Formats: sequence, C-alpha cells, structure tokens
Amino acid sequence: MSTTTNTAQANSKGSTYRQMLIDGKWCDAISGKRLAVINPATEEVIGEVAYGGREETKRAIESAAKAMTTWMKLTAWDRAKVLKKTAELMRERADDLAKTLTMEQGKPFPEARGEIMHSADTFEWFAEEGKRAYGQVIPNSVAGKRHMTIKHPIGVVAAIGPWNFPVTLQVRKIAPALAVGCTIVCKPASQTPLSLIKIFDCLLDAGLPPGVANFVIGPAREVADEFIKNHTVRKISFTGSTEVGKELMRAAADQVKRLSLELGGHAPFIVFPDADPEVVAKAAVLGKFRNNGQVCISPSRFFVHKDIHKKFTEVAVESARNLKLGNGLEAGIEIGPMFEKKAMDNTIDLVADATAKGSTLLTGGNRSSRFDKGYFFEPTVLCNVSPDAKLLTEEPFAPVMPILDFSKMDEVIAAANNTRYGLAAYVFTNDLSVAWKMAEGIEAGIIGINDPVPATPQCPFGGMKESGLGRELAHEGLEAYLETKYVSFMLRG
Repeated sequence: MSTTTNTAQANSKGSTYRQMLIDGKWCDAISGKRLAVINPATEEVIGEVAYGGREETKRAIESAAKAMTTWMKLTAWDRAKVLKKTAELMRERADDLAKTLTMEQGKPFPEARGEIMHSADTFEWFAEEGKRAYGQVIPNSVAGKRHMTIKHPIGVVAAIGPWNFPVTLQVRKIAPALAVGCTIVCKPASQTPLSLIKIFDCLLDAGLPPGVANFVIGPAREVADEFIKNHTVRKISFTGSTEVGKELMRAAADQVKRLSLELGGHAPFIVFPDADPEVVAKAAVLGKFRNNGQVCISPSRFFVHKDIHKKFTEVAVESARNLKLGNGLEAGIEIGPMFEKKAMDNTIDLVADATAKGSTLLTGGNRSSRFDKGYFFEPTVLCNVSPDAKLLTEEPFAPVMPILDFSKMDEVIAAANNTRYGLAAYVFTNDLSVAWKMAEGIEAGIIGINDPVPATPQCPFGGMKESGLGRELAHEGLEAYLETKYVSFMLRG
C-alpha cells in the first residue's frame, strides 16, 4: 500500500528513502515527489521512494537504448557472469531481502525467503540458458546456396510487474532479457518497490554496466503510456490483470509492439476418489491460503468427488481453522495480512455475495477481530456455492476456498473449463489413465498432477485463453526476448 508525499514532508518514524535507477545512477523524481510504502500488517510507513512519471521513464528508455549497443555485443558467457553473481549475492542477502519483502507485501517470512531463493535460481538458470540461444543450418534446395538462422535480441524491453510477487515476477523478465543481450526498464507496483530495489543493488554490485537495467516508479498509466508510445521500446512484458492486458494489446497494435502477457487465473483443483482425502485436503489448504490466495496460479475452485467430499471438507475446514494468522515477521506465522484494505474489502464482498446466493459458510468469513491494525482476514471455507456467485465467475485473489462436488470425469472437465481463464489447474489421482486424460482435457497452460506447486525456472509458465500470451521461464522464456533472422548465402563458383 502507498501514499504520495512531497519532498518537504518528513519520513515517518525514520523510514528509509530510496531513489529510482536511471543510467546506473540513483536519482530523485524531477518533481520531488515521494511515495510512502505501507506495511499491511501494521499500517505504518516503512519507507519512501522517489515517485516519477513520463519524463523519468523516457530518460530510462534512452539510457537502455544507449547501453544496449555495448551489452548485446558481449558474449553470452560475459553476460552470464553478471547474472550468476547476482544470484550469489541474493542468496547471501536472502534474510534481509525477505524481511523487506514481508514488511511491504505481508507474506510470512518463510514464503518471502522462498520467493528470493526461487528468483536467485531464475537468474542462475538463465545465465546458463543464454548460452544456448541457438540458430540452425538449413539444407539448401538450390545448388550453390546456403541457409541459416541466427538469433538477435529483440531490443529495449519494458517490464511491468505486480505486487503479489514483486521480486519473482520481475526477475522472470529481467533474467532472460539480460541473458540474450536486451536492456530493460522495470516498473514495479507502486505499493511494493523496496524489495525489487534491493535486487537492483545486487545487480549493480555484480558488475552490471550503467543503463542495462533501469528502475522507474510512477503512475501506472503514465509510465505504461510512455512504454507504449515510445518507438525505442520493442517489447513490453506485463504481469497483471486480464483487463489491463487487453488495454496493452490494443495500444501496442499501432506499432506492432511485441508483448508477453501473464494475466488472470481461476484454477480448478480436482480430487478423484482414489486420492487420500486427508492428505490432499491439507495440501489444498496450504496451496489455497499461500499468500492469502493472492497468487495468479492459486487454486480457486475445488472439485471433490462425491465419494470423498465429506471427509475432504472436514479436514479442509479443520486445517484452515488452525492456520496461524499474524505479522509475517513473527515465528510460526502461516498467514499474513492481505495486501491492502481494498483487497480485504473485495474479499468481504465475495463472501457476502456467495452467502446471499445460498452458500454455506463453514469457517472464517470475517476480518479477524484479534488485530487492532492490519488487513487480516480469516481463512474461509464455503460449500453449496451457487454457480453464479462472483467467487466462481471472477478471479477471486482472496483467502476463500469454495468446495464443490462432482461424480463424472467429463462433467468435471467441462466445469473446470467453464471460465475465460486458462492459467493453471491441479489434479489429484493415483490412476495414470485419469491423470493423462485430465492433462489432455483441461484448458490450462500449467497442470499439476499431484503437484500443488509446479513452478520452476526450467519449465514454461503461462496460460491459455484470456490468461495471457507467451511463456515465461524455460527455453520458451528465453525465446520471448529473441528475434529469428534468416540468412541466405549464394556462393561464388
């Protein structure tokens, strides 16, 4: 959460102040504006950042363009040294980075540390994968000709990331872009800039040349508009809502600007009768309430076979009820606050809508009364949810678990696919034939079979339908920052 202040106003309770990074130099906003960053667990200001706009964004783009002429000419091995050193520094500083992430975003410290370590692994993986941006030699059909393809970095990249994973979802853009020779301008969510600023500290300390990676903070529409209209930006990589993704698609059409879009999700979690209902229910609760359900691939519709529905529900309710809620910096905390008041109010609305339409509230459903401050909401489980409840028709992004039942495979596949989203899905079964049919039948870019946490740097991440365009991570994530050049030779003699 954040509020805008003027430079003349004093920092609250001695909070730190950080600047934007343009052309290798930390700088204030031209206007002198600053943005206050709020801890969602305490509602206190924990820091301030420079708050710029279009002019700073333009300068950052120009800096990236200038730096690319040298950066792209380095060997993949030289670029890899910087990325690997960045990963090493992140691991060395993991506790400090995770503490900052918890304070500005709210997730428990172990989750925050996991995000830092995953992001370090992403830097290291793309450091190596950048050495494998292969072209190919193509057999000729005309005597005397030779054909080949080579890879070329796409150009200056603009990266727009969200608040729920402010480090991971930017690193998935930064690492492959830098690995292949692109330069980049990053815009974080205004509410969670501090942890990503510390990642830029790591990049600079690892020897990143000035201008190769830049960092601007400002109004989302103003910064995005400069990204869209500036011809120097060749590609925009965006993670966020489907609605904003569509706006970017429309705006990018005028320049045929390349886009990578990782958008909304509404993941089904499907449990077949041969699965252990107690084991799977506990896994479901951990998956659902991780980061308060504020995860793009969070399971959000739980389809449990009628034969084990009762047992699954009993265990899920008990497990949700026993989750330890509190400030993420405290030991043993499993659920932190929601990200901001707006998110909590939306959750209250989702639960009210569902119960008004006949849903049965099994546990939770309210803002926690145990805390005087902070956006703490009780982990919530419902059943008998109406098909037209907003909880089932809109991306919830909330700590609310609706449990439904089913009896036939075709029926549950149809229900799982009955959404405009197609990012992730989860299936729990011990039957290989069922698992295979579900993997083929579900319309989602990521499918976890007995795996509630499938994301890993070496495997592709992205969605179908209105969940986005393209893939991040894996070799596909590298290709997203490359153009393919076809070269044809006619030999003499």
